[in-house]
Amino acid sequence: MKVWGYRTMTVTNANRPRPRHARHSRAALLGIAAGLLAALGSVHAATPAAPGMAAQSVSPAVDPSRQVPGALAITDIDFKRGDGGAGQLVLRFSGEGAAPDLRNAGSTVVVDVGNAALPPALARPLDVTDFATPVQRIDANRSGNGARIVLSTRGGFESMAYQSGRDYIVEVVPSANRTAATGAPNVAVPAAQAERAYTGRPVTFNFQDVPVRTVLQLIAEEEGINLVASDTVTGNVTLRLVNVPWDQALDIVLRAKGLDKRRNGNVVWIAPQSEIAKYESDLQAARLATENNAELITEYIPISYGSAEDIANLLTDGSKGGRGGGEGGASQASGFLSARGSLSFDQRTNTLLVIDIPQRVAAIRDLVNQLDTPVDQVVIEARIVIANESFARELGARFGISGATGEPGDRSSVGFGGNLDSSQANAQSRADAIDDLTGAAGEDDSPPFEVTRGLITNLPSSLAGGTGALALSILNAGHMLDVELSAMQTEGRGEIISNPRIVTSNQKEAVIRQGDQIGYLTTTGGQQGNLPTVQFKDAILQLTVTPTITADGRVFLNMDVQKDDLSGFVQTGVGEVPQIATRQVTTSVLVDDGQTVVIGGVYEFRNQQDLSKVPFLGDLPIIGNLFKNRGRTKSKAELLIMVTPKVIRVAQRPLG
Repeated sequence: MKVWGYRTMTVTNANRPRPRHARHSRAALLGIAAGLLAALGSVHAATPAAPGMAAQSVSPAVDPSRQVPGALAITDIDFKRGDGGAGQLVLRFSGEGAAPDLRNAGSTVVVDVGNAALPPALARPLDVTDFATPVQRIDANRSGNGARIVLSTRGGFESMAYQSGRDYIVEVVPSANRTAATGAPNVAVPAAQAERAYTGRPVTFNFQDVPVRTVLQLIAEEEGINLVASDTVTGNVTLRLVNVPWDQALDIVLRAKGLDKRRNGNVVWIAPQSEIAKYESDLQAARLATENNAELITEYIPISYGSAEDIANLLTDGSKGGRGGGEGGASQASGFLSARGSLSFDQRTNTLLVIDIPQRVAAIRDLVNQLDTPVDQVVIEARIVIANESFARELGARFGISGATGEPGDRSSVGFGGNLDSSQANAQSRADAIDDLTGAAGEDDSPPFEVTRGLITNLPSSLAGGTGALALSILNAGHMLDVELSAMQTEGRGEIISNPRIVTSNQKEAVIRQGDQIGYLTTTGGQQGNLPTVQFKDAILQLTVTPTITADGRVFLNMDVQKDDLSGFVQTGVGEVPQIATRQVTTSVLVDDGQTVVIGGVYEFRNQQDLSKVPFLGDLPIIGNLFKNRGRTKSKAELLIMVTPKVIRVAQRPLG
């Protein structure tokens, strides 16, 4: 038996049930269509397996040796990666009339072609793992008088197929690319349409070489839409879609046959792409002809909050749309103007002058009303906090033994004081008093007693500065013993707060600056020698900021904060040069309206311990403290820069 054709069609709705009379109408329509197709093509019809069944379609046995010349055969098997990681298998036949059957069997997709032979050169396995799709392997084998292609997959997937001319395309889409907008599970999105969200009801279509006009009519009846097909819509289509939104199925049919659609209200017009393109081109040409014949009008549009020149450049797409200064010049423009329109501006009155057809003038007026609005303002408040904390402690000692001149006699004396100088003065005054008493009584005619000081260790506290010391001087037997202990502890806390504040418009830079200029003396060479010159250095507090108000009400800040202080002077051969301590932060930050954020900070900590001593003597217990000086210093400095933007909404006042 020779097989010349094979046409079947199955249409089911995956979700909603049909009333009894709708099912009878559908059955009657399908019966009429099947009868006409059978009569026109002398086709032997066979019922394919229903979706989801594992049964395999059985093709009539045909002896290859008895096939007529020109019988169908598979000429090429191609595989490629589509959009969204989908795998696309393309079967190319030697002619039209192939009847492939697609079904899923577990983790495999099986395509049976009962009326197309498979050449021996194509009967081989293909490893397609490197394409990174759900398809891992393709096995093409002969099956009776036809062919069977098995696609082995990995992971979740959805399969669909459609036929275009002599090509039969099978798409295997990963389950992750399902369109969630349909509200139904397991709805796959074709790779070429992955960017669109389909919302139609899921349906199942199984078409085998059915006229396109019949498919479009069934889709229109299935969803109750008004559809008009052009007379040039012809040809047949073969596809199998399982649980696919109806609007997606319509797009697949149109793409397979090179068609396109346009919606006007509740009516959908379907025609070849070239026909729709010609229609729209003719429509555009007619619109341009109408604009070229329309009467031009003149409109004066005052600008209140913006610049007429800037808006004119925007409307003319940056072209030379006019001249300012009251001259009112105009030229051909582009952008929002027609080919005959022109646009100029007057800087003195900040007014736009528009000459164009009424439709374009009205559109420009509406656009200017949207653009010429007051700009919101932003209050930027910055706080610069500089905190310093210091601690120092030092222990020192001075120790010495001094000799004396003259007879010692009984001139022994002990002196106390805040330091060695005062204690020595006390001891000397005591010795002088003894000399005076003994001399007046005639008991001693020896010369006056004088002390010569000599210190063994001289390691006093440098923080004491003459205070915080305890000294003892003992004069006896012609010698003086000097002991001085000094100790000092200092603590310091300081805080400097600077609070610059500035108001500016959206996207406008603002600068606030405050500080001093510190002068210093330098010399410059001249004909009369070095001449003194006064130079200046800036020690300023400066805030530079450009705010941008985002669409969601936040504020994006491009800002630079600088805080300078005079930290001291550097001695030069001419004079003193000021030394400036600079603190600066340059950053960009996104902040909520009214939120305070720390945009920068520096923390410094210093811990230092010093020890000066006499070797060996300074290591002795207890008494070794007379031969050493010990100091400890701690300091902390912290810099914090905080900023708070606040948006000031500016409402437009009504005119008049």
